[in-house]
Amino acid sequence: MSTPVPHPSEAPATASDLFRHGLRLLLDKDIDAWVGLWADDGVAEFPFAPDGWPRRLEGREAVAAYMRHYPDHIDLHDFPELRIHETTDARTVVVEMRGVGRLVRTDAPFDMTYIVVVTVEDGRFMSYRDYWNPLAVLEPGAGFAAGTR
Repeated sequence: MSTPVPHPSEAPATASDLFRHGLRLLLDKDIDAWVGLWADDGVAEFPFAPDGWPRRLEGREAVAAYMRHYPDHIDLHDFPELRIHETTDARTVVVEMRGVGRLVRTDAPFDMTYIVVVTVEDGRFMSYRDYWNPLAVLEPGAGFAAGTR
């Protein structure tokens, strides 16, 4: 069963709320609005990224460039099994989730597991460490960010 993701009109108040809001924007394929949730100097890290994929993005513009073509390759439908864990630091959450949908080019199913550690400052993503499953990008059509290192 899916955890409800708030509609974009609801203003995020906590790190958990901001993360859920970001998921709603991804499902709506509103990449510009999702990128708008980032601090100018926010950092995204992908510790498990395979060769040819970026492992670190510094700044909102780098995140925007990385995500620009995401909806052209991956059509997300849902984030089932979403679990957001609060930490002792109210600015940081640890998220367990799956993203499911389809690969646009091949129409093959897309099913990615993630653990994400997110830190929010002043209502924006400041740090986003995404421990996604690198095996999922071996599918033809999943390579939206390969070679953008």
